[in-house]
Amino acid sequence: MLFDKELDARGLNCPLPILRTKKALTDMLPGQVLRVLATDPGSVKDFAAFSKQTGNPLLASEKAAAEFIFFMKKK
Repeated sequence: MLFDKELDARGLNCPLPILRTKKALTDMLPGQVLRVLATDPGSVKDFAAFSKQTGNPLLASEKAAAEFIFFMKKK
């Protein structure tokens, strides 16, 4: 999937991946896609909830080895 910006949140635990994602999205234009790399297993639920609360669509989430990859679109 194509993305405009990448955020490396690997090694960070809740709530830091979400807080860094929120900050990264504020610097982006509507329609741009943010790719987030995370290692916290709780981030799967966190990103789903964050998407629902903020209205920024979670386009995809994947698991690769011990990493989670999220694609979030700025509303």
